Amino acid sequence: MEIEIIDEDENPMLHRTDVRFELTHEDATPSRLQVRDSLAAKLDKGSDEVVVRKLDTKFGMRKTVGDAKVYESADDARDVEQEHMLSRNKIEPDTEGEAEEAAADAE
Repeated sequence: MEIEIIDEDENPMLHRTDVRFELTHEDATPSRLQVRDSLAAKLDKGSDEVVVRKLDTKFGMRKTVGDAKVYESADDARDVEQEHMLSRNKIEPDTEGEAEEAAADAE
């Protein structure tokens, strides 16, 4: 599997970079998690800082075009991304922060 970055757009307000990439693969389209891990390694980031939003493979082709959001930290990803995207990318929600907030609200 080979990844080529097509386009990168900085988004400082959300502490992320929007990345468009092209993936060349030999067999079937790789899973979202395989793509996420490979992209994170290429960009020198942690796996929980990368959220793969879309993978598009044309029928019979060995190339996939995708979109991903690369955050400065995993906490930034948890703050911005919707829960279903976090679960698709196997990023655990921040339960410690929610427990602390609930305890503060109860007082």
